[in-house]
Amino acid sequence: MSTEYTAARTSIRTALILTLFASLFTAAMALTYRYTKPDIDAAVAEVKRKLIAEVLAPDRYDNSLLTDTITVLAPVALGVEEGSVVYRARKNGEPVALIVEARAPDGYGGSIDLVVAVDADGRLTGVRATAHKETPGLGDYIDPRKDQNKTQPWIDQFVGRALDGGDKARWKVRKDGGEFDARAGATISARAVVAATARALAYADANQHRLFDAKTGERITAAVTAGAKP
Repeated sequence: MSTEYTAARTSIRTALILTLFASLFTAAMALTYRYTKPDIDAAVAEVKRKLIAEVLAPDRYDNSLLTDTITVLAPVALGVEEGSVVYRARKNGEPVALIVEARAPDGYGGSIDLVVAVDADGRLTGVRATAHKETPGLGDYIDPRKDQNKTQPWIDQFVGRALDGGDKARWKVRKDGGEFDARAGATISARAVVAATARALAYADANQHRLFDAKTGERITAAVTAGAKP
């Protein structure tokens, strides 16, 4: 038996063994994923429910909020290039509020992801920062979990706010002549959140009817100009 033949058989045997192990590993991973996916999905859903409960009281709607969603392509208004998920709250079939994913691109440490809840009257019911890289102990007060003021978190000043005729001058931090507070030495973070929230509010208010009327799961580009009622 030649050396070449022996080497070839060894190579083939090794390849078959590696293929078998790869197949078994893939099958094991697929099986694990199959049996753990429901638990993972349930955990993700629970996190979303808790987050939404912070911006919109659960007793205000009776539909399945986590499934009554659409994806909106509006990067200029909402800042999310890949598309923003919009959750639609209803009660007895009537529109109650829109919970919109938005992004402020100009935070001190980079982009700041937000969820902005706007009720059917065009008023904010809550805003939350969901991801950011703001400086710990300084600019991260935009996140109520990091805000040292637990009785009156900075982010809660948005509750009840509306555009009121589109007066954009009010939608700035006080340092810039507006109505929103900011912590000393960390104005950039607040400025970014205020501006992004104003854009999201204007967009949701202007496009409210089309956003509520879109089919569940639809991916749309709302055509109405933000800031103008349809």
